[in-house]
Amino acid sequence: MLGGHTAESSGPTEQFEALYLDADDTQQRVPWDQLPDMLDGLHRAARSFPSYRGQRNFPGWYWSATLRRRIGFESWVQRDHLVALDRDPSVIGIAVRPFWLLWTEEEPRHPTDTRNSGTGTKPRRHAPDFLALLEHGEVLVLDTQPTEPIRPAAQEAFEVTARACATLGWRYTIAERLDELTVTNQKWLAGYRHPRCFTPHIAERLLEVFTRPRPLMDGAELTGDPLATLPVLYHLLWTQQLQADLSLTLSDRTIVQSATPTPPAKTPTTVALVNISPRGLVTMTHDG
Repeated sequence: MLGGHTAESSGPTEQFEALYLDADDTQQRVPWDQLPDMLDGLHRAARSFPSYRGQRNFPGWYWSATLRRRIGFESWVQRDHLVALDRDPSVIGIAVRPFWLLWTEEEPRHPTDTRNSGTGTKPRRHAPDFLALLEHGEVLVLDTQPTEPIRPAAQEAFEVTARACATLGWRYTIAERLDELTVTNQKWLAGYRHPRCFTPHIAERLLEVFTRPRPLMDGAELTGDPLATLPVLYHLLWTQQLQADLSLTLSDRTIVQSATPTPPAKTPTTVALVNISPRGLVTMTHDG
């Protein structure tokens, strides 16, 4: 579950800026504290997703049910977290690589450099993997970490990003690779994420049938012809109006139950955390 304590505020000498692409694909550089005013326009990836022969990661496009449009991803690990965010009912906006965080760090002078003494500065930047807007107006900045241990340069970038997010009241989280079975189940359900898979009268009957927990296929057959009811059933599992344990293999014997009529959690529940406690978030408009 995404949650935890807020990062400590940055020191008084730490200055941050943001770089993003506007509607005309023109780079805009703004002071960090002005970025919340620009969030409605952060629909373009500030960092491109290169594609070349022999590369180890696999970029591509994903149609988001949350945004009602395609959104790019840079790797399969990133795609898996994108699917998890898209499925979470508390997430109402998603953006991938929407800005560069810019800062400078002190760099010691080389001992043989007699022209200068003390330390110099070196520009640094980091583009977080995701921005997610939650239904209560909270903003999440999320980085994925596919490998262990975290490289020192990446660790530093994560820590700086956490401090920068804290200054805006955003939360920041690092997520590890999702387990393969959860990914497989969520990818299957994603095949039924489009609204065309929703039929109101069948959905109403399924929610009634699964008021009592029962095997998936039993409920589908009680509702009607499985050819008609199964797509709606999987769509309801995608939207989490029906619930099942996706840490187990999804099958005809999976126990399914209607969701308890309580408000959804404020934060996504499908992301595992590593190393740095969750600390920050971002705003996007809901496109449809």
